Amino acid sequence: MKAKHLEILVEEPSMEAFLTKLLPKLVTNGTTFIIHTHQGKHDLLRKLESRLRAYAKWLPETARIIVLVDRDKDDCLALKQKLESCAQAAGLSTRTSAGGDKWRVLNRIAIEELEAWYFGNWAAVKSAFPRVSATVVNRAAYRQSDAITGGTWEAFERVLMRSGYFAGGMRKVETAMEIGEHFDHAACVSPSFNKFRDGLTEAVA
Repeated sequence: MKAKHLEILVEEPSMEAFLTKLLPKLVTNGTTFIIHTHQGKHDLLRKLESRLRAYAKWLPETARIIVLVDRDKDDCLALKQKLESCAQAAGLSTRTSAGGDKWRVLNRIAIEELEAWYFGNWAAVKSAFPRVSATVVNRAAYRQSDAITGGTWEAFERVLMRSGYFAGGMRKVETAMEIGEHFDHAACVSPSFNKFRDGLTEAVA
């Protein structure tokens, strides 16, 4: 069943800002969405089960819930299982557990952070910040966007600052909005972004 509405839970304002620009390009068939931001991943995870229980009481069958968190340094499988367990405890089926079109909750993880998705669509970064080098992602350290070590947002900030942007430190929400404006969801090579995109488009197809 095609979703007519999406409730999207994210951990911080930068992801909300990015999705606010991106989702109208992905959700073009009249499906509505609301993005709910939290005070970090700990806050989202702490509230998740109770929030899902509340959704289970009133959310119509034509709605889907999408939970999106950063992996950071967490074990990916353990983090995914935590998300799945919260949905199970609330009595809601997930994309992983149900498959097909019967699921209510899609759990997705940005590996390791939102900024990895930026590295995965460097043309969007170049459009938003023209002074950055077009060849940044040809370097071995940045070639695999989901495998960048030492902190993805720190690496991304260093690239921008070396190009003359944000001398006082990267402003994450502003950056997310600028890149989201130019982001090509079909061209991104980040595997974790593509899993998010594919699950989302399945929900509204």
